Amino acid sequence: MSTTSTPVPGQASAPPPAAPASGPAAAPRVLRQRRRRPGLIALSVALIAAGGLSGALLFTASGQRTVVLVVARDVPVGAAITDADLAPASLALDPAVKAVPVAKKPGMVGQRAAVALKAGSLLSPGQVTAESLIKTGEQLVGVALKPSQLPASRLAPGQKVLIVSTPDPTQAGGGGKPADAGAAAAPKTQSATVVAVGQPAPATGVVVVDVAVPAADGPGLAARVATGAVALILAPQAGN
Repeated sequence: MSTTSTPVPGQASAPPPAAPASGPAAAPRVLRQRRRRPGLIALSVALIAAGGLSGALLFTASGQRTVVLVVARDVPVGAAITDADLAPASLALDPAVKAVPVAKKPGMVGQRAAVALKAGSLLSPGQVTAESLIKTGEQLVGVALKPSQLPASRLAPGQKVLIVSTPDPTQAGGGGKPADAGAAAAPKTQSATVVAVGQPAPATGVVVVDVAVPAADGPGLAARVATGAVALILAPQAGN
């Protein structure tokens, strides 16, 4: 026999049981917002602006160039400057740098190097002089020397040297006593200043060195040089 339940008036009916979940519930997504850093943005803008300004200044500075004189080849101290010794160059120079404008080249040619000029260096007004190495009261004497009669070091105008007489020891005594021979053998020296140095002769290697000596000593030195019995040695230089 079947039993039928009859709802009681005033009593709420129970809800039907919920259906079982088919799977685990998904977790809600969390959206992260990017934080803006105003300080970093401002720094980047400032760096970009500074870079652009530096480039503009560099471009402007490089455009302000001056045509000046540079040394085209080595010029020893005291040597006369020729047209071929100087060349023009367009350079961006600091205002503190003393340079010679290319327009003054005619006035530089013919003057003498006050210091040794090196090829590729910038020419400054203080490096040239109108004074000659031959002073008043001096004479110029050419001394022809074999390679064995002068130092291996390169000579340059302005150097102080000694011209030493080298007489033949067998003729130094002149038939006199041994004491007299010893006195006669003492070498005679002449102080001089190098004015110019020639090129070695291709066959013999003989070099002619022009030296300035006091006018009273010029003739005697020329006579000794004519015998070929002389040698040149470097004297102590000023500042050494």
